[in-house]
Amino acid sequence: MILPLLLAATPVTTPAAPATVLRPQTVAPLPGGLDPVLVVNDNNPELISGPGILLSTFSGSGRSQPEAHLDLALNGRFDLFSHHVYAGKPDTLDSTLWLAVLAQPRGHQPVTLRLLSGATALSQATDAIQPQAPFLPLPALMPQDGHTFSGPGSRVATELLQRQRSPLLSEQWSLQPGQPTALVVLPLPVRGLDPLLNGRNLQLRLQSDGPVSLATVAAFGTGDQPPPASSWAALLDGPLSPKEHKPTPRGAKGKMVYSRVSGVQIGSSWRAVITDPGQPFLSASRAPISWPIASLERGSLGTGQVQTAELKAYYPGTAWAAHGNYGVEYDLTLPLKNRSSQPLQLQLALESPIKSDQDQGGLRFNTSTARPVMFRGTVEVSGLDGEHGRASGRRSLHLVQRAGQQGPALGTVSLAPGASRSLRVRLIYPADATPPQVLSLLPVKQSPATPDSLQP
Repeated sequence: MILPLLLAATPVTTPAAPATVLRPQTVAPLPGGLDPVLVVNDNNPELISGPGILLSTFSGSGRSQPEAHLDLALNGRFDLFSHHVYAGKPDTLDSTLWLAVLAQPRGHQPVTLRLLSGATALSQATDAIQPQAPFLPLPALMPQDGHTFSGPGSRVATELLQRQRSPLLSEQWSLQPGQPTALVVLPLPVRGLDPLLNGRNLQLRLQSDGPVSLATVAAFGTGDQPPPASSWAALLDGPLSPKEHKPTPRGAKGKMVYSRVSGVQIGSSWRAVITDPGQPFLSASRAPISWPIASLERGSLGTGQVQTAELKAYYPGTAWAAHGNYGVEYDLTLPLKNRSSQPLQLQLALESPIKSDQDQGGLRFNTSTARPVMFRGTVEVSGLDGEHGRASGRRSLHLVQRAGQQGPALGTVSLAPGASRSLRVRLIYPADATPPQVLSLLPVKQSPATPDSLQP
């Protein structure tokens, strides 16, 4: 009886589960590229600590602080991306910071400025007028019913993807020379919030019939009332609101600090048709295969492709490229064809693999879901399996993805031998996301991922 007792007392050690897994597959550069549309990218400082100019493309000539202006004309199609946070004033619990977008013709003729689409949202609204999108703990995948959001970046990107225009925004403005016009004046309130912290995302798709200057400015009003309309122009002669997060210089070694953008980037949308080299179709048998979305410096996932928009003009001490591609629309078409003699069924997924710049022979994922959120936003897909195996129409899904998360699948596509099917995927890369992600085409039946501990 002694031996069994000794065996029972001996602790049994179980090998620890690997922290990550490697999914062997192809990771290919995303075809296509950014268009030449300019985007005023206003995200530094993110946390506004004082009033002043946030970003200005006005000329600095004759002004008291010319360094506060980038002196860049905007004409025809251009966009605005603006994202800021306010944490209140130390001496009051109910302060409101006001944000304004100012525009003025650069010549002596009036200019008409049209809003093609636009949206804005607070993290938390303190009245019934302002749209809000609190950071709700949503499931990983939900149908987008037009009211499913997590954070203001998620809401604004979703509404733009659905081609909406916020009722807070005018359809067009007539800009007179010699004086800036306030296109929009919006509050960033903290009254009644715990903690005292609020954020606002604003994105505009604009078309002008002449060259203009644009600026975003911040100021305090009186109580919950905005500053008088006559006061906005005076801010253009004042200082810059303090910047934050100085970047690692381009090409430097060591730790990478990307910083936030305060400048004008080149590129509002990335359009692509993904095919086999030299062919009008994409072979379904190439799955599993993934393409980066918002790949960036030191985060190309082994493709060597940096999708980051370059900056035409920017302030010193801020990001030198638009590393996150926030507000950029990705419009991707996959003309699939089953060239095999067997039926194939594939899954389409947007995923958040572990960031890497090296070719690993695949993508690496975390085995634990207790990770920070990397993506909150809506993906629109057309052509997936619908009823009776037919291609479905446009379908919108809201995703909440954590670091290193695989899937979940957006849907499936079933192809008989010789059959073809065109998929279309659209998303606007949302503020509050952390790049990169991948668009993946995966066999429904595939080998399981190989734990790191078993890698050669």
